[in-house]
Amino acid sequence: MSTNADDRSLAGRFRDEFLRWKNGSVTRRHFLGVTGLGLAAAMLGGTPTLPGRASAADLGRRVSLATWPNYHDPASFEAFTAATGVEVDVRAYGSNEDMYAAISSGAYACDLCVPTNYAIPNYMARGLLDEIELGRVRNFDASATDTRLASAGTVNGRIYALPKNWGTTGFAINSGRIGSAVTRWKDFFDLAQTDASGRTIIHDYQLTAVGNALVALGYSFNSVDPQELEKAEELLIRVKPHLYAIDSDYQAPMRSEDAWLSMCWVSDAAQLHRDLPEVEYVIGADGGELWCDFYAIPTAAPHKAAGYALLNFLLDPAVAVREHIANGAPTTDSRVLALLPEEVTSNRIVYPEKAALSPLEFGAAVTMFDARRNDVMERFRAA
Repeated sequence: MSTNADDRSLAGRFRDEFLRWKNGSVTRRHFLGVTGLGLAAAMLGGTPTLPGRASAADLGRRVSLATWPNYHDPASFEAFTAATGVEVDVRAYGSNEDMYAAISSGAYACDLCVPTNYAIPNYMARGLLDEIELGRVRNFDASATDTRLASAGTVNGRIYALPKNWGTTGFAINSGRIGSAVTRWKDFFDLAQTDASGRTIIHDYQLTAVGNALVALGYSFNSVDPQELEKAEELLIRVKPHLYAIDSDYQAPMRSEDAWLSMCWVSDAAQLHRDLPEVEYVIGADGGELWCDFYAIPTAAPHKAAGYALLNFLLDPAVAVREHIANGAPTTDSRVLALLPEEVTSNRIVYPEKAALSPLEFGAAVTMFDARRNDVMERFRAA
């Protein structure tokens, strides 16, 4: 067993190598090689829990994952394949609606999916998720999980989804191109029609596109009130001619400076700011979204053993800490938080002050299939 001094030394090495990579002193390959599963596991005083080669026949040759853009470190999947012989097929979706449609229709028969909190009741209503067999997920520790964030995965006392990351939805702004001080969603929509005209991206995602327009007008992010939705539609239609794009995968145009302003999830914001410090992140002082993403096993998963193996692997703190650094989204697991260097945990983009979170709302299940909100989004796209 390692001593406290050994643990501190390993943690220091992890932090030092992270800072060297962040500052460009070493390559990503070097960073992952030095701070991969071995070092992270040593910091935990053990080795990652991986399915052994002997179980490869039971797992099959492929496992499929439905998830979000820019949300995983490819090295994690490479490590899983090296440990099990199972290839990981990853499909990224820009919205919960698109992911749900693919899974519910059978268009993508995935073995593991990553729905957001507000989508889970809609999956449950159609019996699309299995109850999690916790005995097959040894790396999950309920005592290390923030229960407020994890609660959406439990329905009638049964666990159907395990938390992955939580976060906020705000907007990214290139301060080198736009000098205006902005703090609110009202500012976002004003800038889109002025200083950032032709350079603004709005999510191709009803929850956030419509929700943030509602917030800009002083309404609830989750409103389904017809009159309030009418006002939100008017705002979205008014801003449409000024947009660069309606898109949920916006990193490339923000990096190339084709876009200067974009609705943005915190994980993308952390990645953008890390590489381009002039790209800043704003959590709306007038409101917006607080979210938590979950891992879940679809009822129709064709390779459930492999799905559980991948789930267990990704929840290992030794793997999750590397995932966190790669994607930037805050962790729900206190074990992972304890492994992260101060450079990460002190980042106010990723871990903002509690006061910044108080105006935010978790997305409500009713918004996902609300006909009026979906009609607003369709007319916005078509305008």
